[in-house]
Amino acid sequence: MLWPTATRVHRSAVVTPGAARLWSEGAQPGRPVAPSLWSNDASHREKAVSRVNPVLARALRTTPLLRLNVAHRGRVRRLGLKLEDHGPTGSVKDRSAVGLLRSLHEERPLVPGTVVVESTSGNLGLALARLLPALGCDFLAVVDLKTPHSTRRSLTDSGARVIVVDRPDGLGGYLLSRLSRVRELCADNPGYRWPDQYGNWAAPAFHRRTTGPELTEQAGPELGAVYVPVSTGGTLAGISAHLREHRPDVTAIAVDVRGSLAVSGSAGRRLVPGIGASRPSVFLKTPHSYDRAVHVDDIEAIAVCRIIAEDVGLALGGSSGCAVRAMLTDQEAAGTDGRLAVCLAADGGAKYRDTLYSDNWANEQGVAKEITSAVEQLRSEGLFFDRKHQEH
Repeated sequence: MLWPTATRVHRSAVVTPGAARLWSEGAQPGRPVAPSLWSNDASHREKAVSRVNPVLARALRTTPLLRLNVAHRGRVRRLGLKLEDHGPTGSVKDRSAVGLLRSLHEERPLVPGTVVVESTSGNLGLALARLLPALGCDFLAVVDLKTPHSTRRSLTDSGARVIVVDRPDGLGGYLLSRLSRVRELCADNPGYRWPDQYGNWAAPAFHRRTTGPELTEQAGPELGAVYVPVSTGGTLAGISAHLREHRPDVTAIAVDVRGSLAVSGSAGRRLVPGIGASRPSVFLKTPHSYDRAVHVDDIEAIAVCRIIAEDVGLALGGSSGCAVRAMLTDQEAAGTDGRLAVCLAADGGAKYRDTLYSDNWANEQGVAKEITSAVEQLRSEGLFFDRKHQEH
């Protein structure tokens, strides 16, 4: 597989099977912040606390919308990719992190020395690891074996302490095991703060106020549908709420992967990180949370990622490939009025260079032939992507 751009990938550590180990150069949970960084003096603490909202207010930047023409099965469709990898740490979770930390701070101030613990497949962890040191807080990330090694290394390089959970939850992933470990840590350390990205409505509310309006403004009146990959479901819930209020003519589609329970479905093997879950999304249970759902095959999603990389030199994350594959399936099945379809590209492909884009990884997983066959099938259907232009 030819890689579209040069990317440096860090070395990572190996976790012993059967153990959930701390992976962070000897650090231990509850390690205090170095006194040289923060003083216990009340005035210093008050100044530090007063910095929280300004730090969070400056934490985000607008991400671009890339417009493509997509040829498939004899038709050419217009596609917009909302490129969240242009955010500070390269994913839509930069936005979620700001919303979650604001919520924690409003509930009880995030004072210097606070330890924040969260379960993450990677992206939210990277966002929290960027923000919390600026607030004088420590971060403890609970990840699993599917978290790319480059992501784990980036977390520790940012000062986070990382626990790797390697016990499957029996439902195709590690989510329930990660959450169980977080609850254990909080029970053993009552001072720990848990944002709880899987149950805190602050994240959907933030996406409703920021991601939704930004996307609809960039797409303009021609926008007809938005495809959002689901893991926690918070991003979709927020965008969908904005659409219902301001653009009821636009369809909101939940994108899930087969083997996931995030949006109905049944549990099974899941290869693509950052999409799907071992339990239904809390945020998508209310009426009109979305208009319809599309479940995609993860092999086909990986094939789409590789085809986009070949055609336009753009490496997308696996969940983004799922969104594009869902768009192709849905637009053909439901028909289209010719308006623009936008897929939320939740992150980029750099961290997946040694997995989704690697033939060696595909061989190790026993899916190399399946991926090759899927690429060939999609190409035989005329699938081709052509870059138009990017809007900020």
